[in-house]
Amino acid sequence: MKLNQATDYAFRMVLHMSMLPFGQKVTGGVLAEQELIPERFLLKIMRSLIAAGIMKSFRGVDGGFSLNREPKDISMLDIIRAVEGEAYLQRCLYDAGSCSKACMGHCAVNEAMAVIQNQLVEQMQSVTFDKLAARERVILEELQAYKPQYKG
Repeated sequence: MKLNQATDYAFRMVLHMSMLPFGQKVTGGVLAEQELIPERFLLKIMRSLIAAGIMKSFRGVDGGFSLNREPKDISMLDIIRAVEGEAYLQRCLYDAGSCSKACMGHCAVNEAMAVIQNQLVEQMQSVTFDKLAARERVILEELQAYKPQYKG
């Protein structure tokens, strides 16, 4: 399975928002700058996240974006589904008639891939953004501890 660039950006966007107090708004420009995402691309991705109920938008002078759900209620799988739709390892897992061998999804490879697909889905559902945000805080603290101090 190969996830596209939009999904990687969406992970970064939601992780960034998960590290803020719940409900805090951020403008698209600020989020794009801080996460190094082209702003126009960010806004396109944001539409998918809003449609999926992960983010919400606010118009006007005090506008911006915020999480629509608590980070503990957002999984990596939620982001993938919002940006890419359902992800399958093999076409015959969702379209048995697509098999060129005409086995209608009943072969050893299909069975093995179905097990792997189910395990992958379970793993992605178990990784929530509260856990990712907690780990990110530790990583940032570790980086700060090793960052050389400038003597300007």
